[in-house]
Amino acid sequence: MSARLGQVFERCRAQGRSALVGYLTAGDPNPAESRELLLALAAHCDIIEIGMPFSDPMADGPVIEAASVRALAAGTHINDVFELTRAVREANPDIGIVLMGYANVPYAMGFDLFSERAAAVGADGVLIVDIPPEEGAICDDAFRAHGLDRILLLSPTSPDERIRLACAEGSGFIYYVSLTGITGADMGEVADIRSSVAHIKTMTDLPICVGFGIKTPEQASAVASFADGVVVGSHFVNQIAGDGDVHEAAGALAASAAAMRAVMGGEQV
Repeated sequence: MSARLGQVFERCRAQGRSALVGYLTAGDPNPAESRELLLALAAHCDIIEIGMPFSDPMADGPVIEAASVRALAAGTHINDVFELTRAVREANPDIGIVLMGYANVPYAMGFDLFSERAAAVGADGVLIVDIPPEEGAICDDAFRAHGLDRILLLSPTSPDERIRLACAEGSGFIYYVSLTGITGADMGEVADIRSSVAHIKTMTDLPICVGFGIKTPEQASAVASFADGVVVGSHFVNQIAGDGDVHEAAGALAASAAAMRAVMGGEQV
């Protein structure tokens, strides 16, 4: 695990709370406004996932897919993603930063160059949705060489063999998908999620963060009672999806994140 991600989870454990992991798509609605929005969210998160926009985000629902469409229509390039990541890191030296997206983006650049640039701007880890642990040979060496954690996904349908493999090959944290579906769908039953997280914890010491479908402070509070981290994505993207003033959108985003954090152990100190 990268030193910074490890410190994030240690700090949250010491404070008796779960980490808030917030997601926004880089470049949404355009690179200039995205900077203000990412900074507004990062100020209230322990870890921020910065989405790399892609034309075919197959694991994402309509909310995050629309964010990718807006970002790409505004001309967002991977260079913009790196510069936005740099801005978030410079303003927030202690939070975790994970770049999240699909294999085409780093593959087109080359995993070595992608990893070098990601690390240089302050990323701690990478989550590539469509590279399962069995196919890690394509990227693992490059990520490892530049000190980047490879965040892997597990879901309610993951058999024990896959769980063990993901826990052995991944680092940073395990991202547990709370439902069998796309981002933004309704969250699964809390009792079932709790049981699955407990089962995964028997196979790894890695922190486990739960995402997909968490939309309310009440849901965040329930998941925070047993998970090491709570991932909120579509809910935050929805705060900025309109055509209103970016400053107002940033304020709404910050207030929404603060409400999530408040029920998970209070604001950062």
